[in-house]
Amino acid sequence: MRLAFHASDRDDAQAAKAELIKVYGEAELLDADVLIALGGDGVMLDSLHMVMGRNIPVFGMNFGSVGFLMNEPCVEDIPERLQQAERAEIHPLRALVRDMQGRTFEALAINEISLLRETRQTAKIRISVDDNPRLEELAADGVLLATPAGSTAYNFSAHGPILPLDATLLALTPISAFRPRRWRGALLRQSSVVRLDILEPQKRPVAMVADNKEFRDVETVTVRQSPKHTLTMLFDRGRALDERILLEQFIT
Repeated sequence: MRLAFHASDRDDAQAAKAELIKVYGEAELLDADVLIALGGDGVMLDSLHMVMGRNIPVFGMNFGSVGFLMNEPCVEDIPERLQQAERAEIHPLRALVRDMQGRTFEALAINEISLLRETRQTAKIRISVDDNPRLEELAADGVLLATPAGSTAYNFSAHGPILPLDATLLALTPISAFRPRRWRGALLRQSSVVRLDILEPQKRPVAMVADNKEFRDVETVTVRQSPKHTLTMLFDRGRALDERILLEQFIT
């Protein structure tokens, strides 16, 4: 089995990478059967972006802080662990962005697309779903759209719902909503097309973040799932992602 590696800058992650290469060798990413990610959840997200469109599964080992998307950091019996691993397939979100200068951009996100105010001024955002206006004006620190895989991350911290991995849903969650104060978000079909229009963008500038990419001074963001992109994560037997997402709902 040909292995490629992506590790964080932490000393323990770099040491583990060196030990793994010594035992199993290292393949170029394009020739690899599996990409081994060594670090925290950020390294896992980086690794998934590295294999986007390449049909290479990612197996993560936790050398970070939380490591929700990672396996135990044991460098022994890697071939056996990979052969017995459980697979989790996810689809990223695709965002089309237009900024105040009229420039257009595209970004893919595995966890969530989030819109965040850039200044002390509250962001004002119009929300439309499938070309139907659903909320004419949300005044808030921002809003995010999360996948099931990302629902336990920023979305959950913003009091959004945790979604089972196989749920055909997306979570639309406000971030510190001011008006309407009682709006707690919505659950949308996975096939939904969500358009977010920034109101008063000159006075109330907003940035969009897609995982680790940021676009400032955005004016319009249109988000939908990208079914043509399928990403595969591998988990040790008994530590499947869907089970961990379920357990997260019972943590007090």
